[in-house]
Parts: sequence; C-alpha cells; structure tokens
Amino acid sequence: MKLQGWDQFLQDITTEYDIHGKLKEVFLARFAYENWRKSDLEVWEIAEAASHETYKKQMTQIYSFFAKDRPQGCPELDPASKGPGKFQILREWFKDIQYPQWLSAQSAGLAAPALALLSLPRTGENRLYIARPPIEAECLQALARPGALLRIKAPEKMGKTSLLKLLLQQAEQSQYRTVYLNLQVAESTVFNSLDKFLRWFSANVSRELALKPQLDDYWDEELFGSLVSCKTYFHSYLLEASEQPLVLGLDNLDRLFDYPAIAEDFLPMLRYWHEESNNLAIWQNLRLILANSTEAYLKLAANQSPFNVGKQVKLPGFNLAQVLELVNRLGLKPDAWTALQTDLEDLTGLVGGHPYLIRLALNQIGSQDLSQILAEAPTQGGIYSAHLRRHWSHLQANANLAKAMKQVISQAQPVQLEPMVAYRLESMGLITLLGDLAQASCPLYQRYFADHL
Repeated sequence: MKLQGWDQFLQDITTEYDIHGKLKEVFLARFAYENWRKSDLEVWEIAEAASHETYKKQMTQIYSFFAKDRPQGCPELDPASKGPGKFQILREWFKDIQYPQWLSAQSAGLAAPALALLSLPRTGENRLYIARPPIEAECLQALARPGALLRIKAPEKMGKTSLLKLLLQQAEQSQYRTVYLNLQVAESTVFNSLDKFLRWFSANVSRELALKPQLDDYWDEELFGSLVSCKTYFHSYLLEASEQPLVLGLDNLDRLFDYPAIAEDFLPMLRYWHEESNNLAIWQNLRLILANSTEAYLKLAANQSPFNVGKQVKLPGFNLAQVLELVNRLGLKPDAWTALQTDLEDLTGLVGGHPYLIRLALNQIGSQDLSQILAEAPTQGGIYSAHLRRHWSHLQANANLAKAMKQVISQAQPVQLEPMVAYRLESMGLITLLGDLAQASCPLYQRYFADHL
C-alpha cells in the first residue's frame, strides 16, 4: 500500500538535498512507490535517460548526495560499494527513518503560520539585496516546518548575513518572533566559561524579544548545570511567552570555534533543542538559522553535531543577470552599461560571481575604467590587492594549505586533495569541489596564486 504523501515527501527530499534537473527526474522515477520492485533497466526507460550507462552514472551521483560521510547522509550508504544493494539501503532509510519524521512534521505543522516571500520596502542595505532563486523560497519553506534548523554556509562576504536578515524580515512580516544575534559582537570575556556565555546568550535573546531578562528565576548552575538551566529558561520563559514561532538567527557562528570548551557543549545543545521538537510541542516553535564561513574542527559525535541535520544552504555566486540587477539597484543608468555588458560578463566570470568582489569593481567605476580594472585585477596594484594578500597570508601561515593550493593552480585538471585540507580551502572560498576533485573557485585566484605561491 502506497505511503500517504510519499510523492510530496520525495519532492521535499530533492529540495532539501538540492537535487535538480535530470538528476531530480531520475531520483523521482527510481524511488517512486510504484517502481520499488522494478529493475534498473525498467526504471531507465521510465526516467528517459539518454542510455543505460548514463542512467547508472546519474544514480551514482544521486547516491553521493546521501553518502554516509555527507551531512544528513544515510549511515549505511557507501556509494563506492559494488552491487545493487545501494538502492535497497537508501529506500529503507527513506521509508523507515526520513519519511516518519517528515510525516510527523507535516502533521504538527498544519496549524503553523505560512512563510512566503513578501514585498519588503527597499531601504538601506536591503535595497541592494539580490535574490538568488530558488534559495530564498526554499529557506522560507524550511523555516515554516516545526523545529526547523537551517544552515547557511559560505565563504566570507558571499551574502550570508544579508540572506539571514532577509529571512528574519520575511518571518517578522508573517508574525513570527525573530532574533538576530551576531556572535562577533560578544566581548572576549563572555567566553571565559560556559555558564557566562549561556547567560550572555539568553539575556541577549530576551532583550531582542523585548522581554526583561529573568535569568535568576530559572537558573541554578550548581544544582542543575548551565545547559539544563539554559534549556529551562528558553522552554519556560522565552518560548512560553508567546504561541508564535521564534526564529533565532545566529550569525558568525565561527567565533565559537576558537573556544572549543564552549563550542563542544553549546553546539550539541542546539542539536538537542532541534530534536526536542519531535518530543515536545513547545520546541516546535523554535526555528534556528546558523550562519558560518568555516567548518568546526571539533570532536563532535555525529549524533551531537548541528551541522548534519536540518537544511543546508550553499550560496552560489551571482550570474550576469544578477550583476545587471545590482547595477540597476546602485542607481547607475542602464543605457551607460549597454556597451560594457561584455566587460561585466568578463568581470562576473573572473571573480566567479563573488558578490563582494563585484561590488568593489562597480564602486570603482567613475574613477577607473572597467577594462582597466579587469586587466589589473590579479596584480598587486589592482583593486583586489588587499583581499588577495589576506588570503595569501593565511596560506603562508599554514604550509599544508599553501602546498595544496599550489597543487590546485598548477594542474590543468581538477585534483584530489586530502579531505580536511580540501574542506578548509573550500571554506575560505579558494576552491570549489567537484565530487572529490578540487579546482580554483575562480580565474582571479588561479592567476594570482600562480604568480605568488
């Protein structure tokens, strides 16, 4: 008997794991209930793949999305294993683990306020926000689910904070309670102990909600411990204060990674709160958004990390249409840019659509010709010199990273790197990963580091 809502469940899986295009079509065909007992040869024809060999390669790509070493991966799925067992393993994981959680969230969320993209007044930095569909709509869809956890991970200055604040604005327009908390503003003394940090965290969330901090009424470090006290404070005070969902956005979570003693307790606490939404209705009203540039190199067990649950969002660079939209938002006359569209296309390609680097170039127009900016971009005298030198300094401080980056830029084809090194270079924004292979994330880095490493 077909499971209720199975087709929608599969659609939501493709959204959550960012499976698009032909891979999405093949995925939906292979895991459709009516095709469970059909052979790959039969499904290949249904999916209308170009050939059976192409279909097999597409399935290999699909399995890689759910590999046991990937965030939110299936613990028993090894894409490198031979034989047909991978389909059965993944199908059973979907059916027995993922589907019941999805069904529970759907049932619990029937009465939850809907979240949708609304038209907001364009003021301040918001007027320059350039949408990267379907990211915004998918994020809001995820936040509408009870107990949601959304992870925004991208290199510095790719737009994480802008997206986070937009989501909070949209949630507030839908009558959700919202809190933006930037960990960079915390004084270093706040990190002297777990108890001090959790008190700072709880007091600031209270203040942002216009609630008087009442820590002493719920806190007893000696008797219950700081983690339980913090949970009690959120449960019995902050969440009980309103029936409206609370969207808590934590920006620059990387700051915690410098304080392992605190991070190794605080991060599992967030994971625990997220999982409590499966047990207690009140925790369904807490929706978390975590934004960070680099990965936490901490010894967190897989079942304690908040970085392998919920929905992960990766921000791509701007395409040419988005760059032209930014030009328009900056108030530059479109007619004056018609002749420069080729240069804008070259700029977009040179920096891989990096929003910050594009803004630097556009802000320079008037005092410098765009073609000159492009010619000087990868040099010490170009407008990106400070940005490039900062990356160079970080590489010089770590011989392993410098050696790996030199290997990447010296090869014509993508190369395989040691996993931890590859992950760190990707977090810095210097490389992109194509499966297990690394290449420079844009020609700007390729040219600059070819001359300076």
